[in-house]
Amino acid sequence: MKTMKLTRSKLSGEGLVIVIIVLAIIGAILWYLYSTKAATDRDARAFGRETIKRLTVDHDRQYVDAYLSPQAKLDLAPSMRDYLIQRFAQFGVPQQPIQIDEIITFESYFFQPRGIFTARLNYPGQGATLQLATSHPETRWQIDNITFTPGTVPH
Repeated sequence: MKTMKLTRSKLSGEGLVIVIIVLAIIGAILWYLYSTKAATDRDARAFGRETIKRLTVDHDRQYVDAYLSPQAKLDLAPSMRDYLIQRFAQFGVPQQPIQIDEIITFESYFFQPRGIFTARLNYPGQGATLQLATSHPETRWQIDNITFTPGTVPH
């Protein structure tokens, strides 16, 4: 009888150890997912700000070509990209710092991030709005859409 009680307590102790290990693994997975989501959010915001700076301040056509998504390259032909950069160059450099509204969403709770960035640009004589859509489908951030609207009243 004594050996039976000893066996039961030994088994319940082993079960407790297994439960603790499983909970530790689940906790580690959740920590990884949340920390990755936070890092992805920071990266998205940095990419959006850098892209707006490269367009409005640096007028960098190569940057646009390098980071446009395949669909955006079809939608925004090379001549339209040239025209867009020429328009930014005509307006000059907007007043700094540029006010940017940043909206980052995830298609699933942790994966497939998308960003919408709306920059209110203050140029001498008039304002303008630049809206940028970004995503991170596989290995790097990309620009999905660029909309430049000159003549809008800055807020």
